[in-house]
Amino acid sequence: MASSLEQSPVVSPVAGEPVRNAALSRPRSRLAASRWPARLDLLQSLSGLLLALFLIAHMFFVSSILISPQAFHTVARFFEGAAFLAEPRPWIVSCVVGVVMALFILHAWLALRKFPASFRQYRIFVEHREQLRHSDTGLWWIQLWTGFALFFLASVHLFGMLTQPALIGPYESADRIWTGNMWPIYLLLLFAVEIHGSIGLYRLALKWGWLQGADPLAARRRLRIARTCFSLFFLGLGLVTLLAYVQLGIAHADRAGERYVPHKAGAKLARQSPAGGLEFALSRRPGE
Repeated sequence: MASSLEQSPVVSPVAGEPVRNAALSRPRSRLAASRWPARLDLLQSLSGLLLALFLIAHMFFVSSILISPQAFHTVARFFEGAAFLAEPRPWIVSCVVGVVMALFILHAWLALRKFPASFRQYRIFVEHREQLRHSDTGLWWIQLWTGFALFFLASVHLFGMLTQPALIGPYESADRIWTGNMWPIYLLLLFAVEIHGSIGLYRLALKWGWLQGADPLAARRRLRIARTCFSLFFLGLGLVTLLAYVQLGIAHADRAGERYVPHKAGAKLARQSPAGGLEFALSRRPGE
């Protein structure tokens, strides 16, 4: 009786219009407030997609070392503006890395909303996962731990590229990986980022209904196959690329710190310098 009276409109004796109860206006505010989790979820998906696309492009860029050191040198100088400026500007790379780092931090902050906030929540999730035995729930669990690892591994890599953009090149990168003993971090980073990224793209496709078609079950199977192929391809490409840098670093270990100079530029400087000028030229980069 009381609840029905609270929900019924009250007629104004003056205007004859129904006056809405204050309690009826609350669902509107609750509805407006409840949109924020969806908005944050959309922002998390968008930031994850942008990072995944960047990682795909980044893998192809760094794997240019498999073609030749000259190919990687050309790619590195392109991102320093060598194609449209008088000389390369490493600070351009720092700006790009800064944007990627900001996007990475935003994505990590949004993802933290779904992490277990206490040991009790962690135990509840583990119990549900063991009872459900659902493969996609297990994938989310893997993505959680790889994301946690990336928070540390990717931060080291991004900070180095942000503060030392000039040290990106065939010899410079190889020396950092081998002589600088960074190869274990890059190896762990490779596995963490490729597994995290492939699962993330798979879950995005499921969540937003991409490539579903008429049969959702068949689409899920195709997405699983695509996820596996994606992981195997980029893990294989990453391992071969890392091995190429390690081999170059071993061969260049006795000259660690020497910077790469293209053959044409080195020959030109040698002709313009006295005897021994080539050795001096190899220690410098164009524009220095």
